[in-house]
Amino acid sequence: MYQVIRGGEMIRVVFFDLDDTIADTSKLAEMARKNAIENMIRHGMPVDFDTAYNELLELISEYGSNFDKHFDYLLRRLDLPHKPKWVAAGVIAYHNTKFAYLREVRHVRRTLLKLKEMGLMLGIITDGNPIKQWEKILRLELDPYFDEVLISDFVGVKKPHPKIFRKAIGKFNIEADEAVMVGDRLYSDIYGAKQVGMHTVWFKYGKYADREKDYIKYADFTIEDLKELPEIVEVLSGEEKEDSDKKVHADR
Repeated sequence: MYQVIRGGEMIRVVFFDLDDTIADTSKLAEMARKNAIENMIRHGMPVDFDTAYNELLELISEYGSNFDKHFDYLLRRLDLPHKPKWVAAGVIAYHNTKFAYLREVRHVRRTLLKLKEMGLMLGIITDGNPIKQWEKILRLELDPYFDEVLISDFVGVKKPHPKIFRKAIGKFNIEADEAVMVGDRLYSDIYGAKQVGMHTVWFKYGKYADREKDYIKYADFTIEDLKELPEIVEVLSGEEKEDSDKKVHADR
């Protein structure tokens, strides 16, 4: 079994965020919401698209993406009668879009396979609704790669709170410096993991690629393609290849 050593320490586990790290969800969510509004209008909702869509975005900002009454509340905010037909039209289009267009982030599968071949255990630490998050993992058929999955709404604590990272570490019975956290959010993923002493890799991808830059100092490494991740493990092992700095860059 391949073991990764760093200064006498062994990197044993790589943790991943889910949304926009493993599952490509930002574009998917936008497409699903737009299709939902279009279908509601198609079935008689008497509002123009821009008005309804902008109201929906505001509603999601206030109540969160996991709120289960988005379309019901949308009708109230637009001063429209509550017609189950319109709500059903929105729900159907939203879920049909999700099912049809859910994709994994590029190079996810080859990266997970390579890390497994290197003898590393893998985990997911994600915020969100457990059913929705598991649905993404199962639909993408990525569950066999992961040894543990921690979802905030199930364990009772959200990133970047250190407790969710400590719970993850405890699941594998390891020390924090034996783990690497990979995520697209500098605040919740990178800052959170660094607070408990984990190594951190910021995946510069999706809608947060240019946000939360105040927390970039907590990223040990920055990558723009997941296939670079095994090289990070080599860097941590002190076995850098001569050309590794062409593809992997540390933001310390």
